[in-house]
Amino acid sequence: MTGAPLPRIVVLDGHTLNPGDLSWETLAALGRLEVHARTRPELLLERAQGAPLLLTNKTPLDEPTIAQLPDLRYIGVLATGTNIVDRAAARSHRIVVSNVPDYGADSVAEHTLALLLEASKHVARHLAAARDGAWSAQPDFSFSVGEIRTLAGRTLGLVGLGAIGRRVAELARAFKMTVLAARREGDTRTPVPSADLSWCTLDEMLGAADFVSLHCPLSEQTERMINRERLARMKPGAVLINTARGALIDEAALAAALRSGPLAAAYLDVLAIEPPPAGHPLLGLPNCWVTPHVAWASREARGRLMDVAVRNVRAFLAGAPQHVVN
Repeated sequence: MTGAPLPRIVVLDGHTLNPGDLSWETLAALGRLEVHARTRPELLLERAQGAPLLLTNKTPLDEPTIAQLPDLRYIGVLATGTNIVDRAAARSHRIVVSNVPDYGADSVAEHTLALLLEASKHVARHLAAARDGAWSAQPDFSFSVGEIRTLAGRTLGLVGLGAIGRRVAELARAFKMTVLAARREGDTRTPVPSADLSWCTLDEMLGAADFVSLHCPLSEQTERMINRERLARMKPGAVLINTARGALIDEAALAAALRSGPLAAAYLDVLAIEPPPAGHPLLGLPNCWVTPHVAWASREARGRLMDVAVRNVRAFLAGAPQHVVN
């Protein structure tokens, strides 16, 4: 007597999670695994058809697509944010959607602090100046390519205080920064008191912070929340940092603010369209610095993501799904 056949599991875009330094073996033990590095839109239905379990990071699964996959029972998002999936459509088709929360808090928080330090110390530009001979050409033992500031005594404003935001606050306090956290609009609850940060409205925080760092999820309420009006409220000379989702910012408005003020600079790890198209309005600005969505991508964080994603699949197959978001 033989057991039931193993279910088909299809990973639609596995390259960013595992470019080759991790193993798919534990996931392969749970079913007939197919891993695609990337899936172009015209190949999506062909690859997903007949599979009860799909795993996706950035390959969209919208309502028309879900409606054409009658065998689909589970969608595992290989990330924390789930805006890539039409969760209402999945719910109506009785498809479980799970995500991987909190896997990269340290990784993203450390990258955020790296951007804070870069904004204050200009490390990359000083390294390049020394390498390219600019230091050798100077008459003095020390020279600078920009104003060097300390983080100590300056104010960091956080939008979003989940696992990543809390870790950023902890690291910032270690640098002797004052930390402000913006309350959600319409939230009338009394915030939990904390000796490490102060609560305020978003507008109050924008006017007081030397650095504003975004750590909230992308939703209908937060899309383009940093718009022309809010950029105009920011403290003159402030720096905007975004390691969350690109669409939290109105990028045309940000480009205008970087050209004319009040912002001094923006340090971004995410953009609304990734990879960005040629001629993107932010990439050519001298006071906008962009890393290619790598804050999450430390090997340690990716390893945790893989482990939890596999546990999510195992829990679903056992009839007790975890980290369900719909």
